[in-house]
Amino acid sequence: MSSIPRPGPRGLPPRRERRPLPQLRVPVARAVVDSAIYVNGHREPGRVGYAEGLERVRETGEGFVWVGLHAPDDAQMADVGATFGLHELVVEDAVHAHQRPKLEVYDDTQFLVLRTVAYVEHDSMVKASEVVETGEIMIFVGPDFVLTVRHGEHTELSELRRRLESMPDRLALGPTAVLHAIADKVVDSYLAVTDRMDVDVAAIEEAVFGRQSHSLDIDPVYVLRREVLELRRAVTPLTAPLQSLTASGNPLVPKEIRRHFRDVADHLTTVIDRVLEYDDLLISLLQAAAAKVGIQQSTDMRKISAWVAIAAVPTMVAGIYGMNFDHMPELHQPWGYPVVLGVLVSLCTLLFVVFRRSHWL
Repeated sequence: MSSIPRPGPRGLPPRRERRPLPQLRVPVARAVVDSAIYVNGHREPGRVGYAEGLERVRETGEGFVWVGLHAPDDAQMADVGATFGLHELVVEDAVHAHQRPKLEVYDDTQFLVLRTVAYVEHDSMVKASEVVETGEIMIFVGPDFVLTVRHGEHTELSELRRRLESMPDRLALGPTAVLHAIADKVVDSYLAVTDRMDVDVAAIEEAVFGRQSHSLDIDPVYVLRREVLELRRAVTPLTAPLQSLTASGNPLVPKEIRRHFRDVADHLTTVIDRVLEYDDLLISLLQAAAAKVGIQQSTDMRKISAWVAIAAVPTMVAGIYGMNFDHMPELHQPWGYPVVLGVLVSLCTLLFVVFRRSHWL
């Protein structure tokens, strides 16, 4: 580590200022999960680099290259973007996640952002702090390449790639077939998550309206509604991109692929209807839970007031006899003390019976 001498205090040797170490550049290959060439729907033997694969495809004029990246940094994505001729704006979006679902077209390249969701296992909603986990998949589709950039641990596409490789007729349709397969996988995961959330919503509904629940914890209702809103933000904005991909005037998507995208759009509509239904139901549950908590508090206050009223009778009598006057009724009588105690017990018992019949106790 090099350093530069700096003047020190009088009588002391000069100090040396430390220079920051240069940051090491991580090779792009560290972010590449898989890279392959597909010709007539079949994968070419071996694994090729993304630059080599794109060059071979463009030299032969056949097939396309599919490159998968996982959480690349700025330098890695800049190299990939320069190789594939991607616009600098989409390159920046691919590095920094937390994008809304969208579809952008740059000349003959389509850029689709998908929000992924995964269900987080939990024993019960009372102990759950998270129900859905989100991630992102960004897809660049050109005439001769597919580039996928994933963010999140649950966004793996290796199984999807193997399944597509077993269907060469589908891959022979070109890069947009991969685009459809990924979108279909993501939307199907939405359906799976909503199926699992049905159980959570039913459990919350039972907790709010169940007769056996004497005390209600309203926090799980808020947690589940927060997760439903997160799911809603992930699925609802995808409607517009799918409409663009199914439009008959889109020259970048073949007619056969547009038909498959219509099926994906139908599934998305089902998901959105479910999410909106969950949202409305949870709003109603929140209102019902708040009303139930208010009723519980009112019941508790009535019980407290009843016991205070019962305790006020002996307190009042004890306060009178505690004033230390000589001329008080039955003060010097031997039977005065048990008579007063008997009267107090009788009055308290009477008040208890009255409050019990009026359902205050």
